[in-house]
Order: sequence, then C-alpha cells, then structure tokens
Amino acid sequence: MRIRTDYNTEYLSNEAEDAVFEELERQLSLPENENVCVCQDCVLDMAAYALNNIKPAYRSTLLGRLYTEAMSKRGSSAEEIKKSVTRAIEVVSSNPAHD
Repeated sequence: MRIRTDYNTEYLSNEAEDAVFEELERQLSLPENENVCVCQDCVLDMAAYALNNIKPAYRSTLLGRLYTEAMSKRGSSAEEIKKSVTRAIEVVSSNPAHD
C-alpha cells in the first residue's frame, strides 16, 4: 500500500499552520518589528519555530476544518499561537541564519 499515491492526501492539512502565518504577518507589520528581517529564510525560520512549539491542528475533512477554526478562535489556542509567534520573532531576530 502506498498512501501518497493510493489516497488523496490533499485534504490533510495542519490548520495551525494557517493561524501561525496569519499571526506572523500581523506581528511583523507592527511598528516595533519594523527592523526585523523579513527575508524568506528568516520568515520561514520564524514559522517553523512557532509551529514546533504549539499543538498541531490537523484535519482531513471540511467538518474538521470548521472544528479547528472554532477551536482556534477560543482564547487558549489563539493565545498559544500569539505567544509562540512572538517568541519565534525574538529568537530568529537574535540569531538569523545569515549575516
């Protein structure tokens, strides 16, 4: 059995990824982050750091998407994402992968 070829995995998605990118975009547009590097390497490092420090929210159906969207709007999940993105910006800004 070959899952990637035998099954349509297009619907398998980590909804937390979308939430992290939205929060990262929001925070990077704040005046206090105007000097933060937003090159591809740094932004993807920030996203990876944040995602590695929050609970994933995988879904494989529309119903799963609706459920994870509802959960992400609740305080604890949204706050976890906000804190993780804030920390990611701090860490990557202090240690960029380039000169």
